[in-house]
Amino acid sequence: MKHKFGILLLALASIFISCNDQEKEANTNQEQTETTENSSVKVDEFADIKILRYEIPGWENLDLKEQKLVYYLTHAGLAGRDIIWAQNYKHNLKIRKALENVYANYEGDKDSEDWKAFETYLKRIWFSNGIHHHYSNNKIKPDFDKAYLQSLLSETNTELSGEPLEVIFNDKDAKKVNLDEAEGLLSGSATNFYGADVTAAEVEEFYANKKSPNPDKPLSFGLNSKLVKENGQLKEQVYKVDGLYGDAISEIIKWLEKAEAVAENEKQANALGLLIEYYKTGDLEVWDDYNVAWVEATEGNIDYINGFIEVYNDPLGYRGSYENIVQIKDFDMSQKMKVLEDNVQWFEDNAPIMDEHKKEEVVGVTYKTVIVAGEAGDASPSTPIGVNLPNANWIRQEHGSKSVSLGNINNAYSKAGGSEKLKEFSHDEEEIELSGQYGEQADKLHTALHEVVGHASGKINQGVGQTKETLKSYASTMEEGRADLVGLYYLMDPKLEELGLTDDHTKLGKAAYNDYIRNGMLGQLTRIEIGEDIEEAHMRNRMWVSSWVIEKGKEDGVIEKVQKDGKTYYDIKDYEKLRELFGELLRETQRIKSEGDYEAAKNLVENYGVKVDQEIHKEVLERNAVFKSAPYSGFVNPELVTETDENGEITTIKVTQPESFEGQMLDYSKKYNFLKEDAGAE
Repeated sequence: MKHKFGILLLALASIFISCNDQEKEANTNQEQTETTENSSVKVDEFADIKILRYEIPGWENLDLKEQKLVYYLTHAGLAGRDIIWAQNYKHNLKIRKALENVYANYEGDKDSEDWKAFETYLKRIWFSNGIHHHYSNNKIKPDFDKAYLQSLLSETNTELSGEPLEVIFNDKDAKKVNLDEAEGLLSGSATNFYGADVTAAEVEEFYANKKSPNPDKPLSFGLNSKLVKENGQLKEQVYKVDGLYGDAISEIIKWLEKAEAVAENEKQANALGLLIEYYKTGDLEVWDDYNVAWVEATEGNIDYINGFIEVYNDPLGYRGSYENIVQIKDFDMSQKMKVLEDNVQWFEDNAPIMDEHKKEEVVGVTYKTVIVAGEAGDASPSTPIGVNLPNANWIRQEHGSKSVSLGNINNAYSKAGGSEKLKEFSHDEEEIELSGQYGEQADKLHTALHEVVGHASGKINQGVGQTKETLKSYASTMEEGRADLVGLYYLMDPKLEELGLTDDHTKLGKAAYNDYIRNGMLGQLTRIEIGEDIEEAHMRNRMWVSSWVIEKGKEDGVIEKVQKDGKTYYDIKDYEKLRELFGELLRETQRIKSEGDYEAAKNLVENYGVKVDQEIHKEVLERNAVFKSAPYSGFVNPELVTETDENGEITTIKVTQPESFEGQMLDYSKKYNFLKEDAGAE
């Protein structure tokens, strides 16, 4: 599971005081933060996007073999870059390649407003790995007309016509991932995981008829395939060497084999070997074997995430998006956070959930702060700041999981941060002061608890299917909300002081609760257009958690909705009672997951997490309009440059920074152009 929370997480500032990383945003996030431009971090800004850079501290402390391992794993990730573009939308590659050709070859007026709009549009789709916004899922609208684009195509001898051209400007395929059942989960989604004539009911029936060899170890059916109809029959087009996206997968394997040859230890090499076999065969049993081996490969300084993993982009929750993150261990911070690993059973035993839903033994949980050395696919340019994997519940229960906080990513966000939005949306000076003193610490601890304890906690009742089968389109938001609630419940627990993670659990909890409610009810509304429902899974979970506790605590005056100078605020009056409400909601959310109660999940999300108060939304957008900083951030990757001897052997690997966002995007398209422009399109 990726942790994606608001937008901007502030850095790992001090030792114990910093133990949180949430999605790619934190409570002192960009919904509440005005950026102070820092030229050492900021690379570019356009539309609603800010491009930052991150460093790789400690690179020089790795030996050459370790540096080679990082280099090979990074290239393995980039080799599959085209796959996420093809998965996100069937015409993405054709559109991207045409627009890149225009960008590289146009020699006309580059000072015109139309050309500037063209540049911005291309940067936006680079950032989103396609023509749909990376967060809202809405199709990105260009600020130039079709006639202008056609003139550019003509002047550069670029071919783009028919539907791929028309779709840029019309209303077709308007949303990448649609979660409104009334619009059709598949027919309303442009994501390229299913054939055009495949229905949600057919998908559910297809996978209901598939049986795992061992029912106690259910396979992740559908994770690495596209489901289409051939001669009226449903058929999976599996992602593998001789299957769908095979040309890119062959390149991934080439680099993974190089990585396997320089692995740090036998367990790491064994895991890489299984990943290679999985890419060759597409066998989901091998995928599970790989995940078990990967979880148990805990020694060494280098780790990675690679594969078809997160299912957020599939409205039905089956198919994994391609992603890659290469990591170097941050020894100091990982040691500091080992305290959560060592006490995870205490948190499980003391959780406010039903005893029958608790794990008797939480096994194999590891939490580390890591230094990112490279990202690709669904993790780039927009990156998570915390990850907990694998996603298979049975593996997590029997073998454990790995949780990581992306330390240098958090540091880069920190260098770009400020506090103006926090002041605008906070109810009073005490709230601002608490956030200033404990907000960063609370953010980091919330993410640590979310990832280490939250995703690892609880168990599904015997005989109940996996959440993607039982909770369906609500599975992702329910799981993220459940993990959030675990963190929220414990952020005001004296145990955190006992463990030395904070000097004042009460103030820490108050800061966390203020920031969470403010973000869930106000801050995150800056990210959707007026009149829209909330679609994104993490945004939904913050809304249904916040809205539920506000309603349930209304009679006791736990949280007051306040009007002051014509502006809306949420003022928490009883923090202890709020903690109890978080516990009650956690208990119910775990019950829903454990029992597979679809109707309860639907009612909770639809009644509390989807609809937006239009008057408040309008007000929030007006208040936010005075802040000019882009609300979303992402990154260019550092570049690893090799030097070789006369035999072609690598002797040195240096870290450099790209000169520009567009330069890196064009370079990637040139070097990692392994899929044809119609790959995956029907």
